[in-house]
Amino acid sequence: MMNTALKSFAPGALALLLILPTAVSAKEAEQQQKLANVVILATGGTIAGAGASAANSATYQAAKVGVDKLIAGVPELAQLANVRGEQVMQIASESISNEDLLKLGKRVAELAESNDVDGIVITHGTDTLEETAYFLNLVEKTDKPIVVVGSMRPGTAMSADGMLNLYNAVAVASDKQSRGKGVLVTMNDEIQSGRDVSKSVNIKTEAFKSAWGPMGMVVEGKSYWFRLPAKRHTSNSEFDIKQISSLPQVDIAYGYGNVTDTAYKALAQNGAKALIHAGTGNGSVSSRVVPALQELRKNGVQIIRSSHVNQGGFVLRNAEQPDDKNDWVVAHDLNPQKARILAMVAMTKTQDSKELQRIFWEY
Repeated sequence: MMNTALKSFAPGALALLLILPTAVSAKEAEQQQKLANVVILATGGTIAGAGASAANSATYQAAKVGVDKLIAGVPELAQLANVRGEQVMQIASESISNEDLLKLGKRVAELAESNDVDGIVITHGTDTLEETAYFLNLVEKTDKPIVVVGSMRPGTAMSADGMLNLYNAVAVASDKQSRGKGVLVTMNDEIQSGRDVSKSVNIKTEAFKSAWGPMGMVVEGKSYWFRLPAKRHTSNSEFDIKQISSLPQVDIAYGYGNVTDTAYKALAQNGAKALIHAGTGNGSVSSRVVPALQELRKNGVQIIRSSHVNQGGFVLRNAEQPDDKNDWVVAHDLNPQKARILAMVAMTKTQDSKELQRIFWEY
C-alpha cells in the first residue's frame, strides 16, 4: 500500500523517486569497478594494539584488534580501493617465527596470482616489520604492489598514527605507479623500500628510516615518487616462495668491547648453519673472536660479517679482515637482521660461500 507521503507526489516525481536509488547504485557499482582491489592481510602488532587509556601511547597490548575492525576504523579506504581483509595471524611481531614468515609469504603469493587482486597490504608489528618486508621482497614473484605497514602507537592513543599509515598503505597498493618497485613500507607519510628501511628509534612516529632515503611520499592519498630500487627484488629475484618449504637456522652474535667467542660457539653448537657477526664499524671482528670464527668456518658454518652501526653500516670486503683467506662473506650494507633474512633465503639454494657473496652484492 502506498503511504500518505508518497501519494502527495505528482506521478512524474514519484517515478523519478522510484528510479533514483537504482541510478545511484549503478553509479556506485561503476565507481567500484574503476577502483583497484586491495587485500589487507593482518598479522597483529601495535597497529592492532590497545592501551588502557588515550594517554597510553607507549604502554599497551599489541595484537588485540582484528582486521575487520581495523578496516571499519578507516571508512575513507572505500574511496581508494575495494578493500577486503584476512587475519593471517594475530601476534606481536617479536614472536614471528620462520614458519610464520613462510605462511605469510605463501598466502601473499596466492593472492598475487589472483586476477581480482591488484595490490596487497600487510599490517605488521614494527619490531620485525623490516625483516618481513625484506623477506617478501626476496621471494614474491610478482610486480603487483605489496605494502607492509605498522604503527608506533596503538589505535586507542590520542596521537595514534595507525589510521593514516593504513590509509597511505592502501593508497600506495592501489596506485599503478607502485608496480614493479618491490615490497614497500609506508610509515609517517613516507614510502620506503622494504630492502633498505629499518626501525631506527622506538617511541617516535618517524621511527622508520633508510640510509639511502625514502622512495617517495604519500600526501592525502596520492603517491609521489623520487627514486627506484637498485637491487634485485620480487619478479626479478632468483628465489620463489613456492619453492621454499623450510628455512635454515641462521643466528646473530653481537660484537662489542671485551667480547668473547662464547656466543658464537654456543650458537653453532645449537645448530646454526650460518652466523651473522654484528660487528662494530666496518664489521670489525675482535682478535679474541677471530680464531673461533676461522674454526667454525672450517667446520662448515658460514660466517657473514655485518655492522651494527645504526643507519649506514657498510661492510667492505677484505678491509677489516682477510675475507678471501678466511672464506667469509660480507653483508654489504645490510644490517644484521636483514643479513640473517638473506642468508636464510640464499642457503635454500646454495652452501657455496662465493655464491653467497654474489647474492649479498646483488640483493
